[in-house]
Amino acid sequence: MARPYSLRRRLLLWLMVALLAVAALAVVDTWREARDTATSLSDRVLAGSVLAIAERVIVTEDGALEVDVPYVALEMLTSAAQDRVFYRVDGPTGFITGYQTLPTSDVATADIAYSDASFRGEPIRVAVLQRAASSGVSAIPFTVTVAETTIARTQLTQTLLLRSAIRLALLILAAAVILWLAVGFSLAPLYRLRDAISRRALDDLSPIEQEVPREVQGLVDTINSFMTRLSAALEALRHFTGNASHQLRTPLTIIRTQLALALRADTPSAAREAARTADAAVVHAERVLAQLLLLARIDEAASDRLQFPIIDLHELARDRTGDYVVRAHAAEIDLGFEGEGPALVRGDPMLLGELLSNLIENAIAYAGPGAEATVRVAAAEDVLLEITDTGKGVALEQLAAVQKRFSRGDSDKPGAGLGLPIVEEIAQLLGGELTVASPPGGGFSVQLHLPKAIPNQ
Repeated sequence: MARPYSLRRRLLLWLMVALLAVAALAVVDTWREARDTATSLSDRVLAGSVLAIAERVIVTEDGALEVDVPYVALEMLTSAAQDRVFYRVDGPTGFITGYQTLPTSDVATADIAYSDASFRGEPIRVAVLQRAASSGVSAIPFTVTVAETTIARTQLTQTLLLRSAIRLALLILAAAVILWLAVGFSLAPLYRLRDAISRRALDDLSPIEQEVPREVQGLVDTINSFMTRLSAALEALRHFTGNASHQLRTPLTIIRTQLALALRADTPSAAREAARTADAAVVHAERVLAQLLLLARIDEAASDRLQFPIIDLHELARDRTGDYVVRAHAAEIDLGFEGEGPALVRGDPMLLGELLSNLIENAIAYAGPGAEATVRVAAAEDVLLEITDTGKGVALEQLAAVQKRFSRGDSDKPGAGLGLPIVEEIAQLLGGELTVASPPGGGFSVQLHLPKAIPNQ
């Protein structure tokens, strides 16, 4: 059996993983933004220094380049005491002043060119500007290079990143608290549903009426459907056990009595008579038990009525009537069938077969020798199943009684009094209407109207 897990913990885990993944991407993006911002700010200062030095390059009377370096321009770069600043100026003939080994660029550009390099074992940021100084006759090109170490901009990047990370961490912490509260609030209906179920009595199988979110309503509906089916099954079991204990007690008593008489019998004929009586009681008990099981099957099928298949009642009734022709002939009953197919209904083939068997057996058992019994099927707006016989019929005051369980009217025929009640319960299960009639002149008829089934619906 799999170990149970916490839905709250799993939701929080996945939400926090997603949140941390987004936070990691945000930190990376913030680091890039902070680095670009620090670089942009430092490059602007570098540009100011390069331009200031370029403005102080002049041409002497002998045509040489001379530079009066404004150290104020370099002091702009030394706002951070730990950074060091380097510069150099080159003319057409080569190095003029500054740090001769400082890396520079020979590529001519209209704007200041920036690059990263290394000088004296330290990383530096280099800005190079190429211009020309006018001598009145010609223009003499020169290059100004200014560089500074990257300690200050690295620290600025780290400072910006740290502040952003702190704000992001606070936001994540606040989001985690909100998520914890939100998940707990969202799961509260499940806890209330659990408590509502746990407070129920053991025999309370009524539908759950607890208010739940839409996402959980399907689960509650499934539980309610299961409880409805379970209630029907338990009710069928109670009916079965109650009916069985009531109806089987007498035949079992008869069997035990007759077996005892057979053991004490003085003659073989007396023993055989007791055995025959016990056998008849066994047959009766088997019949009662079979009908009780059928009643239980009807109760069980009540929850599956929407899943019944479409069957042809005309074909089923014709075949079932044919099965009883020999038996009816032995009872001197003229059994026949009338009808034209098809007659489509929605139902359980086994239950409809039992319904037909009960009605035909009743006609054979009670119509009497010389009577005629007819099974008729007709399809119009609905489907009609009719079983009639020309026997002596049933007294008017007994019509209601013969439809009750374990009631057999004033008949002396063997039976449990379950035939017509079973037929009526099957009819109700299939959405049909059952009527019985016995005209004053004799005869008995049972009519069953069933809804007509339409294929593909």
